Amino acid sequence: MAARTRLPLLFPKNLPPFRNQRLAHTEAAVKEPAYPPIIPSLTAKSKSARGRQVDEQTFARNADTWYQHFTKTAYIPGLPEKYTLSPGGRPGERRSSRPLLRPQCRGKQEQTVGPFLRNLVTGLSFSLAKYNPLFLSSSLDIDPNVHFYWRRGQTIIPKGHRRGRQEPTRFQIDDRPNSQIRITEQLPQFISLEDSYAAEVQEVTLSPSVMPLFRRQYDNNMFTGAKLPDPACYGHTQFHLVPDRYHRDRMARLQQSDQVEVFLRANALTSLFAWTGAQAMYQGFWNHEDVTRPFVSQAVITDGKFFSFFCYQLNTVALSVETDANNPRKNLLWGTESLRLYDSVQDGEVVGLNDDVLKLLVQFLMNKQ
Repeated sequence: MAARTRLPLLFPKNLPPFRNQRLAHTEAAVKEPAYPPIIPSLTAKSKSARGRQVDEQTFARNADTWYQHFTKTAYIPGLPEKYTLSPGGRPGERRSSRPLLRPQCRGKQEQTVGPFLRNLVTGLSFSLAKYNPLFLSSSLDIDPNVHFYWRRGQTIIPKGHRRGRQEPTRFQIDDRPNSQIRITEQLPQFISLEDSYAAEVQEVTLSPSVMPLFRRQYDNNMFTGAKLPDPACYGHTQFHLVPDRYHRDRMARLQQSDQVEVFLRANALTSLFAWTGAQAMYQGFWNHEDVTRPFVSQAVITDGKFFSFFCYQLNTVALSVETDANNPRKNLLWGTESLRLYDSVQDGEVVGLNDDVLKLLVQFLMNKQ
């Protein structure tokens, strides 16, 4: 049997220490991927595949002009006469505007504007309930879905077995405001139905397909944010956030600052038209049975620092080619330019606070019969 040997673990004395040795670093070998390369299919560039692709929507300039034509709405700069601010304001307004200063300091960053706005609406509607009895039986919706469908104008079918025939152009609005207040009684009209005859609506002779709109087969529906048995079936005020894509700072970097107010008007017009139109449909009015009384709603659009106020009066839903031929009524939208709430926040203090914005916000919520 061979003898068991044991190798010594001691290093020879003539070897240099490890600190004087330079270790050579070698690069790891690059492993080839085990999966096959991703290549487009043979039919990726075919005509049928191109028809199934969805292109990214481009930026639409002067969108408010198109929306005025689609909804037969005339824009009136400023607000109705009932919202003229007085120098002193009512005592209820001064008491209600005090707690607004603290949340605004914490809501400077954009990611906190949404929760701040919801808390603001909740607190104001609760505080003003003793001054506005409509809020005692009102409903507050958080992130509701609002839908409206209507027909406006005609188009010629370009292809298919019905090619060359005329059909009505169908529109669908799917909106989701930050919050909205619904009430059991209808808000009073700003002007009479007959006074809207003289208003001028922008006319657009081009096809809607020229404007970058998202076109697909919709599940056409109408929804106010509440189901039919809900007694709070009338709208009071909606609150919207400016999306990141149309934020004021981003538009300035893109050299599109002139489109900031245009987007605010377009957003208010489409949102309030969809909301008031759905309310009218809930009351039994439709394309061939036009409204017998105006429907009024309000909207506030903000990015946390700038506030815009809008009022909408729906005077007609007869917008199709058949019913609009002898219809002199026009829908009306009033709106303000962006109002700065404050200049900046330094060391927890609000610098340059604009009290008129807070007073106007309270006046909007104090609107009642």
